[in-house]
Amino acid sequence: MPAGVSWGQYLKFMSCAVLSMMAGSQLVHMYYKPLEDLDVYINKEVEDVTKTTGIQLTGITKASSGNK
Repeated sequence: MPAGVSWGQYLKFMSCAVLSMMAGSQLVHMYYKPLEDLDVYINKEVEDVTKTTGIQLTGITKASSGNK
């Protein structure tokens, strides 16, 4: 095993590391809510691309999700 540790120690460390990363990610999403206004940014970028290039993007809806 890497660093001369046993399989048990290695698996314990890896499981603790993965669980702490998952918990941290969940806390960030619960506290900061980074994806809550994603549709606003997408609509703004679609409008900017349409204005600057004159190309209408297809397959992208401008509908609001409505889960506010």
